[in-house]
Amino acid sequence: MNRQAQAVILLLLGGAVIRASVTDLYLRYVKEGLRPFLIAAGLLLVAAAIMTLWYELRPAAPRALAPAGGAPAGGSGSGHDDHDGHGHAHHEPRVGWLLILPVLGLLLVAPPALGSYAAGQAGTALSSQQQSDYPPLPEGDPVQVSVLDYASRALFDRGTSIGDRRVQLTGFIATGGDGEPILARMVLSCCAADGRPVKLGLTGDVPAGLPDDTWVEVTGRYSDRLGRDPVNDAEIPYLEVESWRQVPAPKRPYD
Repeated sequence: MNRQAQAVILLLLGGAVIRASVTDLYLRYVKEGLRPFLIAAGLLLVAAAIMTLWYELRPAAPRALAPAGGAPAGGSGSGHDDHDGHGHAHHEPRVGWLLILPVLGLLLVAPPALGSYAAGQAGTALSSQQQSDYPPLPEGDPVQVSVLDYASRALFDRGTSIGDRRVQLTGFIATGGDGEPILARMVLSCCAADGRPVKLGLTGDVPAGLPDDTWVEVTGRYSDRLGRDPVNDAEIPYLEVESWRQVPAPKRPYD
């Protein structure tokens, strides 16, 4: 792979990063607050690619005339360009062409956000015992809360801050350890590589007959029932479902 090919791949990679950053596509891979950094990184990649192409394609500077019977001025006496001592230019390893695969992935395939498969392979993120002092829920009936907020209040506050309030949560369906559907949502610290699921068991009017990764909006109340995650044996809180409906996948799939 020569320098020109490297620059083209760098240009495509920068363009793919910018394209993902100016749309909602980047939300599948990183948290929302990282968008400015992604745009800046994409612009830097594009600028580096353009500068490399300009340097490689610019006209060669004229060589100084050699005096009679002597070597060209500033030359080595070889009489021709010599990159490696044998008249051959260096080329990078062909394995460098593999760098085009992530570029094609972003431009053509666009891998989906983490879903039920990732949730089934990892233990619930709320596995540490900790003290909590949660404020009262906001006004509204039902009050909209995130899966993470409900699970935290149900586990660490034992539902004290929820009381008998109706809550409304949005997440995707996954299969629990007992084969029953659960409600899950992935949480990120930085990007999809560190994504962990938050899982909720469901009782009452449980969504039935839905395939994994179906997004639903459920309305219900706190349940003091607890289960165990088969992956890491952490406690999983439950929600008493009163009603539910299927909804499109949100633009921001992560809590």
